[in-house]
Amino acid sequence: MRAHVITYGCQMNEYDTLTIQSELVAGGHDLVATPQDAELILLNTCAVRGKPVEKVVSVLGDLRKERAAGRDLAIGLMGCLAQLEEGRAIATKFGVDLLIGPGAVTEIVPAIEDLERRRAASGRSGSRVDRLAFRDDLVDHLTPPPPAGTLTGYLTIMRGCDHHCTYCIVPQTRGPEVSRPLAAILAEAEAMRAQGVEEVVLLGQNVNSYGRDDPRVPSFAELLQAVAAVGFPRVKFTTSHPMNFTSDVIDAIASSPNVCDYVHLPVQSGSDRVLQRMAREYRRERYLEIVRELRAKVPDVVLSTDLIVGFPGETEEDFEQTLALYDEVGFEQAFMFAYSARPGTPAHARFDDLPRAVKTERLGRLIEKQKHWSLVGNRRFEGRTVRVLVKELGRDGAHVVGHSDQHHTVLVPADQVGRMGLHDVRVDHATPHALYGTVLGAHAPGLALPLAS
Repeated sequence: MRAHVITYGCQMNEYDTLTIQSELVAGGHDLVATPQDAELILLNTCAVRGKPVEKVVSVLGDLRKERAAGRDLAIGLMGCLAQLEEGRAIATKFGVDLLIGPGAVTEIVPAIEDLERRRAASGRSGSRVDRLAFRDDLVDHLTPPPPAGTLTGYLTIMRGCDHHCTYCIVPQTRGPEVSRPLAAILAEAEAMRAQGVEEVVLLGQNVNSYGRDDPRVPSFAELLQAVAAVGFPRVKFTTSHPMNFTSDVIDAIASSPNVCDYVHLPVQSGSDRVLQRMAREYRRERYLEIVRELRAKVPDVVLSTDLIVGFPGETEEDFEQTLALYDEVGFEQAFMFAYSARPGTPAHARFDDLPRAVKTERLGRLIEKQKHWSLVGNRRFEGRTVRVLVKELGRDGAHVVGHSDQHHTVLVPADQVGRMGLHDVRVDHATPHALYGTVLGAHAPGLALPLAS
């Protein structure tokens, strides 16, 4: 079959899509660049919030119309949404042919073969193929390196989550924590580096709990140092849980020059009462202790976070505590969301949602807080030289865009850069959203590529 994969959601889904595409090619199927040329369209989905689900439903509606108009097309629903009862209902409504959970991505080819046999025997009606069982053996699977010319590579080090936050659907979609063997991780890392990847991002629902489920594998701090030793110019990781962010991880960041001075550490709320309702196992003061230790040992560290506004039961006083925490930490970057009730989560079953107007108003105030502190943090780098991984031409055509070691978005005039890759940039001007600078010079060219015209 001619197949096309559409990916939604997190970087782990992007990583899983590489496995899906590799399995398809190995199974004799052809990958096509557009859905219009495909006989099989696979949607690798996200279910963490309602918005990604709405996007998938919209696409499925369009595909159903195309089939009704006579197009011979098979449709697969994969990823986190597929694992949920909500996903099964959506698959039934829109006539999805393949329903494959995130733990079964390597079963895509046998599932297609099963679908073709069923269709040959009984036609389209009643022929859906489901693959929804969790599979721990997926952690031994080696995902192929990204295509040549890829500067940033994603590497999953563990799957699942043992924390059961009341708002989160992940434990139901990806199962319990399972750490991948160190040998498998390093084999993928070495293949990426040999392919020319400049920046590797270690992935997991909770990366810093790596090794807690299996005494045969090292701690996350030891793994971080082992991956850094492979020779990538830049190593990043996401996402961390404050409950497992220990001093040895901070020491590993401080002692490894190529581990970036950037930490994404979701706090979700500044109110202990709300954190308790969320079933987050830390409290405000413990979070602040981690921040103080990070800033003491890694002075240039840039901190980003996740914040949920309007969680059920959040009072104005609770929200004010979140604003106060933001002022105390001074997050340089933040991902902020109005609470989105997800079917199947404890919060959805137990708590009454707040009015949309309340959530929207609080989110607006938090965004203004974020703009202030992002500008303060970004101005700290004015006049300094930062290392930037330049990746693409900006939308305006006048700038190229990249990211600093501290994960700032950095723009420089396009006429100063003839090739992609790592460059030293003097920061001339900062806004809340980006740094603007002048290129001082390029690092060793490595996989640097000509800019797209």
